[in-house]
Amino acid sequence: MGLLAYLLAIFHRSSLAVAGLAAADRFDISAAQLATFTTLQLLLYAGMQVPVGVLVDRFGPRSVMLTGAVLLTLAQAGFAVADDYGTALLARVFVGVGDAMTWICLLRLVSSWFTGRRIPFVTALSGTLGQLGAVAAAAPMTWALGQLGWTAAYLFAAGVSALATLAVALVVHDSPANRVVRGSVLTVAAVRASLRASWDQPGTRLGFWTHFVTQFSATAMTLLWGFPFLVRGEGLSEARAGLLLSLVVVAVMYSGPAIGWLIGRHPWHRSTATICIVWSIVAVWTAVLLWPGPAPLWLLVVLTQVIGIGGPASMIGFDLARTSNPAERLASANGIINQAGFSASLVVVVAIGLVLDWRTPGAGSDFDADAFRWAMAVQYPLWAVGLLQVWRYRRRVRAVVDRLELTARARAAD
Repeated sequence: MGLLAYLLAIFHRSSLAVAGLAAADRFDISAAQLATFTTLQLLLYAGMQVPVGVLVDRFGPRSVMLTGAVLLTLAQAGFAVADDYGTALLARVFVGVGDAMTWICLLRLVSSWFTGRRIPFVTALSGTLGQLGAVAAAAPMTWALGQLGWTAAYLFAAGVSALATLAVALVVHDSPANRVVRGSVLTVAAVRASLRASWDQPGTRLGFWTHFVTQFSATAMTLLWGFPFLVRGEGLSEARAGLLLSLVVVAVMYSGPAIGWLIGRHPWHRSTATICIVWSIVAVWTAVLLWPGPAPLWLLVVLTQVIGIGGPASMIGFDLARTSNPAERLASANGIINQAGFSASLVVVVAIGLVLDWRTPGAGSDFDADAFRWAMAVQYPLWAVGLLQVWRYRRRVRAVVDRLELTARARAAD
């Protein structure tokens, strides 16, 4: 039931990806205003990671997950009936808040209900299966918007979420022994000290920039700009664009276990894997953007696969935190790292909208291929900064930790 709640959180997070053009027309807004929907979602998600972790420690995962599920249900219902930009924006704010309260709760449930080596396996499996929510937000949501209309499609999504909320309330227990678990009160001073100590670790900073540079392309595409780019920038039908966005999620699902196995066997080469994956993303995007006219379908399929692999590659950052911090600081380190990729995604989403408005003045969704080529090029500065920082901090980590020690730490942490 916890996994179902997470799957639906991802669905709600991603549901605007195929509705971007419809939203621009429904609310008569510009590209920058459209980007604000996802901007606020990402801003809230990133900013709430550490506070939500503190809430879970204090009140238990069931209570926090239930609160998030209620917020998601109400927010989607509000988005369904919104007929002006301000109301719709407020609804997406609460989508971001509810989404931020789900994944960390699921991680805590896994650690409470499973032991030993089953924990990383179930965690990876949960993250992979949760991506089915993004699949449901692609082609099926495209069909629902076309056949049922805006209000009915989003009300149906809210109804499904209400059933999941009820299931969480009835079924989920904080631990096998207790329905509800409460923790001790955490002081501001203790939280601040933990965050400072975590950030002082070079491995945490390497994890931060690893998360930063790997995932933002996939996030920007699947949350908002992928569908408009494929339809208006590459001339695909809406059905085919929705199918291609589903392929991004397929890449996430098959590459996640493979990357997890790779970094588990070769912890010394985690940053090397990151660099190779990012350069692959850069190379394929360059081919798509420089292709004369619309890119061929096979190249767009390759694009969906490389950016999809970038999503699980961001999890390398959490593994770096795991082998660089003691257990009592791991949640703080993960909170820091989890903000990185979503902050980068926020920058990209906003920048794409601003460039589209610059190249296509006026409200609405009449973007052309040339405007999208300029807009998608905003990713290059972030790739450059991220790759430089990964290279910089991996040198620092390797300067203080030799290969044998790192391998021993990784195995001990398992």
